[in-house]
Amino acid sequence: MNETQRKTLDEALETLPLVAILRGITPEEVEDVCDALIGAGFRMIEIPLNSPRPWESIERAVAHCPASVLIGAGTVLEVADAERLERLGAPLMVTPNTDSEVVRAGVDHGLAPMIGCMTPSEALAAARSGARALKLFPAARLGTGYFKDISAILPRALPVLAVGGIDRSNMAEWHAVGVRGFGFGSNLYTPGRGAEEIAEIATDLVAEWRRLEARGSEG
Repeated sequence: MNETQRKTLDEALETLPLVAILRGITPEEVEDVCDALIGAGFRMIEIPLNSPRPWESIERAVAHCPASVLIGAGTVLEVADAERLERLGAPLMVTPNTDSEVVRAGVDHGLAPMIGCMTPSEALAAARSGARALKLFPAARLGTGYFKDISAILPRALPVLAVGGIDRSNMAEWHAVGVRGFGFGSNLYTPGRGAEEIAEIATDLVAEWRRLEARGSEG
């Protein structure tokens, strides 16, 4: 990451730690969808590598989006993907699982690894390997009680984002137990959904996060 990207990441994780997951997006629609998300306030956009022609979409998104928005890949499973992301200037590296070699490759290439984990062992392994954030997945199936149980042993400085089954209706319960951000998938973007509808959903999600943060600061 360059200095601008590093500052953007720090600010996003501190003030608006929401990741848009565009699974299934095509290069032809990526620019309009990114514009809709950016207009709503999103600053982190993930394009999973099991989407159609994902690298082309990532390259287009990086070229199109302002420097204040971070683009990256999701469903990263291979060490070689880290080098490719660095070359494209796409600093987010999001995984569905904990593979220490992949995490270290992301660190070595100056990326921001956001590492999928479920168990305490996976979370701590990701932290030791250099994860910038943890992605609790699949969050909704595990439940807030599970997160409360494991959060006591997680590094306090490492933000945890809940991903999987998260939408506006359950953000509050996760926020209340200390989750520090969210990744939104099919509730935000699905193939064929128009940019206008995406913008409306994204705006509601950002507004809900800000409401929760404001309520928390008052309490």
